[in-house]
Amino acid sequence: MAPGGSALKEVLESTSTGMDYEVKIAKVESNNTSNKPTKSSSAGVGKYGMHSNNGVYELLECPVCTNLMYPPIHQCPNGHTLCSNCKARVQNTCPTCRYELGNIRCLALEKVAESLEVPCRYQSLGCHDIFPYYSKLKHEQHCRFRPYACPYAGSECSVTGDIPTLVVHLKDDHKVDMHDGCTFNHRYVKSNPHEVENATWMLTVFNCFGRQFCLHFEAFQLGMAPVYMAFLRFMGDENEAKKFSYSLEVGAHGRKLTWQGIPRSIRDSHRKVRDSQDGLIIPRNLALYFSGGDRQELKLRVTGRIWKEE
Repeated sequence: MAPGGSALKEVLESTSTGMDYEVKIAKVESNNTSNKPTKSSSAGVGKYGMHSNNGVYELLECPVCTNLMYPPIHQCPNGHTLCSNCKARVQNTCPTCRYELGNIRCLALEKVAESLEVPCRYQSLGCHDIFPYYSKLKHEQHCRFRPYACPYAGSECSVTGDIPTLVVHLKDDHKVDMHDGCTFNHRYVKSNPHEVENATWMLTVFNCFGRQFCLHFEAFQLGMAPVYMAFLRFMGDENEAKKFSYSLEVGAHGRKLTWQGIPRSIRDSHRKVRDSQDGLIIPRNLALYFSGGDRQELKLRVTGRIWKEE
């Protein structure tokens, strides 16, 4: 729980186990959390998807940022090169010999790069395509084998990796609950709900059809109205996510709200999904009505189901 945050809890009732779990709040957005992993789990991914002892590629590596250089490639009068982004950072002084850089282009190196064909940097993750040097960067921005960002919403986690790596990371580092089954039954409990405007409950991951789905539940302001929102994200690419559908339902006293949709890929951040309102949205007054009693405590039961489209 974030320092100064309220103690929000969720009682998760798993239909597959019949056991109850108490899950703490992951984040109150107005506060910082101390759990901020900074490591990257993309182990085995070469920097450029190629051997670093290749002399041509070493020539194309910027000595300042160590990234591959793309036109315009600059050089000093002594022939030392660097990329255009770093030229501004070094205040027009060569970082190797300290000569003034001027505006000399290394056209020969740019021409050499143009003739190269190179593998994707995510070759070790499964991409075996070869690209012209100047097409490589554009491909990598959308490569389906590129690492995924950690889907945990309770902190600004910088860990990336493939899906099996992230599943282990979520379980071991973020201590999220992992459940088998395609139906679920959650009860979210919070005393004094009027005191918390922006909060994120602990993520829950479901193993269903051999894939993983992340269930999110948040409190935030939609315009001037306080609301709760539940939504599902799929641990995989968008084209795979479209093979599945899910439904969410909340209600009491003979009334209910339902939502049916397609889970969003974790390529889309949880904030992007939330801000697009792509999920079950419950106004706070209605959530407290569903909770019963004097409406001073949140006791909201959310049920759901995941199925595969034929």
